[in-house]
Amino acid sequence: ARMPADGDIVSGASYVDESMITGEPLPVPKNYGDAVFGSTINQNGAIVVRAKAVGSDSALSQIVKLVEEAQMTKAPIQDFADRIAGIFTPVVITLASLTFMVWFGMTEASLVPSDWLKSESSTPFLFSLLFSISVVVVACPCALGLATPTAVMVGTGVGATNGILIK
Repeated sequence: ARMPADGDIVSGASYVDESMITGEPLPVPKNYGDAVFGSTINQNGAIVVRAKAVGSDSALSQIVKLVEEAQMTKAPIQDFADRIAGIFTPVVITLASLTFMVWFGMTEASLVPSDWLKSESSTPFLFSLLFSISVVVVACPCALGLATPTAVMVGTGVGATNGILIK
């Protein structure tokens, strides 16, 4: 039978399956004075338990509350990555725009060798745009903005699978 609440054994002895709280696969022997947790399972034996914590005060409820709080809050590294991306993105866009303007100006002023523009479809605009796009692609902060939350989520998930709560 499931324990209705957290408490102490006041009489009897039994083996209790505490796997949902501790992850221990084997039933744990419990005697007079030992603590038991709500929702754990009395395997065999008769025990009388004095309730100490019920409802939102129980150990299981506290664990659920901690997990919910951990999922709702951002990790400090995620806040840091957001701040860096907030600064880095405008800088990259500015550099890409400057790159476009410099290369466009150089091609219009014939400062770029003509054999670089040999293709019929290669206009000074497209030629300069390729350099500008290259700056954005190489320096894109998207990887930082996407990788950090993904890494935090994967790390939290792996920890949870192994019975570790990470906040």
